Amino acid sequence: MVSTPELIYKYFPDLTEQQRSQYAALDKLYRALNEKINVISRKDIDALYLHHVLHSLSVAKYIQFKAGTIVVDVGTGGGFPGIPLAILFPEVRFYMIDGRAKKISVVNEVIKRLDLKNAAAQHQRSEELSGEFDFVLARAVTRLDKLIPLTMHLISNDQQNAIPNGLITLKGGELKEELNEVKPKFSVEERAISDYFEEPFFETKKIVYVQA
Repeated sequence: MVSTPELIYKYFPDLTEQQRSQYAALDKLYRALNEKINVISRKDIDALYLHHVLHSLSVAKYIQFKAGTIVVDVGTGGGFPGIPLAILFPEVRFYMIDGRAKKISVVNEVIKRLDLKNAAAQHQRSEELSGEFDFVLARAVTRLDKLIPLTMHLISNDQQNAIPNGLITLKGGELKEELNEVKPKFSVEERAISDYFEEPFFETKKIVYVQA
């Protein structure tokens, strides 16, 4: 079954016309770009809004970023969760990085086509990046014990949001062992995405927050 942008409007009813138009444009845009560079599996493209866009937007149910917040999305792939969140939070700055140049070329094309003034993407690995960000985002990148050392140097000490700065990662499956590995050293919170969205796809999906 093909998912549609109405799925986004269901959970985010107060979008502006511009935001609705930008979300609606994603399907045609990613289908065209995917023909040249495969950033979403061919069998998954019909579920773009469910598996990728709405999944990314679960972050917005966990935290409402304040205007002026600076966020980096590491290992962004085709621009998830960064692109959907940049549409939703036009007053928040999003940087997207990935170690695969071809994927970043797609992200930059999406940014250009949607005219996202608050988003930028570059071909870079997190361990090579310098700068200070309020939050690091990651979607299905790697285990926490590897991800934390690769990203914590990027997080600013200056706080401006409702929760302290840190790492927010989207994960799936059983996480008990993975979380137990890092809990002795870090404050970690796990939240079921099914708390926010009723679709069966989200039954095994989690948000994991690690305080810096």
